[in-house]
Amino acid sequence: MFPLNFRPGLALAVAGLLGGCVVGPDYAGPPVAAPRAETGAPFVRATSTRMVPVDPPARWWTSLRDPILSDLVEEALATNTNVQVASARLRQSRAVLGQRTADLAPSISTNTVALNNQVPVKDFVGGGLGGLAGGAGGAGGAIPKSMNFDLYNASFDATWEIDIFGGKQRAIEQAAAQGEAAEAAVADAQVQVAAEVAQAYVTLRGAQRRLALTLRAASLQREAVGLSQQRLAGGAASSLDVERLRTQFETTASQAPAFQAQVDQSLNQIAVLVSREPGAVDALLKPARSVPMPPSTLAVGDPAGMLRRRPDIRRAERQVAAANAQIGQAVAKLFPKVNLIGNAGWVSPNIGSIGSLAASTYNLGPTLSWSILDFGRTLAQIRQSEAGTDEALAQYEQTVLQAMQDAETALSRYGNQRATVARLARASASAGKASMLTDQRNTAGTISTIDVLDVERQRLQAEQSLAQAQAEYTNDYVALQKSLGLGWGLPTERVALVQR
Repeated sequence: MFPLNFRPGLALAVAGLLGGCVVGPDYAGPPVAAPRAETGAPFVRATSTRMVPVDPPARWWTSLRDPILSDLVEEALATNTNVQVASARLRQSRAVLGQRTADLAPSISTNTVALNNQVPVKDFVGGGLGGLAGGAGGAGGAIPKSMNFDLYNASFDATWEIDIFGGKQRAIEQAAAQGEAAEAAVADAQVQVAAEVAQAYVTLRGAQRRLALTLRAASLQREAVGLSQQRLAGGAASSLDVERLRTQFETTASQAPAFQAQVDQSLNQIAVLVSREPGAVDALLKPARSVPMPPSTLAVGDPAGMLRRRPDIRRAERQVAAANAQIGQAVAKLFPKVNLIGNAGWVSPNIGSIGSLAASTYNLGPTLSWSILDFGRTLAQIRQSEAGTDEALAQYEQTVLQAMQDAETALSRYGNQRATVARLARASASAGKASMLTDQRNTAGTISTIDVLDVERQRLQAEQSLAQAQAEYTNDYVALQKSLGLGWGLPTERVALVQR
């Protein structure tokens, strides 16, 4: 560090002339990773006329028209621990931005010192105090062995690093970009949580429906086994018929525990998603309800809107901006640093003089520091920062392409699953009609009861297939909303679902 004998006014003038020179590359925005999508072209897989290119609603779960589901999603957005973690990280990043901004201001400290000094007289013999000692001896007085005196000092110290080459400004840019990335991370956590709650809820309702159908089918098959045994005893059926029906019954009954386990798993998952202990939402959710179905018309918007909306893309873009600002910070280390150092205060052997003009003292001046011999290390840091920016750019492009893949795949799955549900609904209706006709023939005495039970079993199997397809259809709808980047940035007032 080399002191410069500039006057304070000259130092400030030089700093003002040099200020505003911010080194390093200015951020020019993200690259175009999906040219076709960003020009406003429609989704490739949105081929159904029921998929309309208008902006979808942010609170997409309300379109499922299930008030319990809506309350669960709102509760999770307000209390979920993943959202809380992301929110805490956002507060941390904002505090870092405040710290980087404060670095532009001078650093000021105060010091107060009160000293009592005792100095041996012999140290001054032959000096300025020799005559004093001699005079005291000649007058017959004793020569003191030491002298005491007090010293009081109160001062204000200030240090100000002038951001001539913009290193601190780049640090503020980086902190601001990281803060915006953290804000996007909160939104991304909200998108994920809303989808996870909805999918767990749909899976629960689907498992409850399939469990009920399985138990009903098993009951009918048990009844068929009993009737077959009666016919065997009467000589109207064979042992093979009995064993075949018993095999069907045992196979069907064996499926019930798996569906019950799925119900329990979904109940536990939902409880944790709303930050409750497993079992806390059982009373609310154990009564079975039908699977909520998507609306007949689906608003999907366009890829350009989706790319602007998805929080993970915004987060990746802000990370590119932060990495770019890091280059400027590294480049600024190639240049000298100028600090203004100042001190003002009072020094006096009498405490009563502290604060008086006569005891005041000050000094002010610039200092220059320059790590000339560290250019090799600094250049290596610049190359490292440039490589970090290239990495962030590649990650941004990958995030955009992955988002396009998610959305297009979700659109395809949703459209095809809708067709599957329509076909299975027709099959279920046909099986219901067959069951009704069978009942009529049984009443007329033209077919046996065991034949009626077999047709009813087929009807229940058709309903099983339809129930599974409906749950998958609604879960595909949820996955599509997630891929479109919906469900973030909403007010999240706490909803009291159960007593804590």
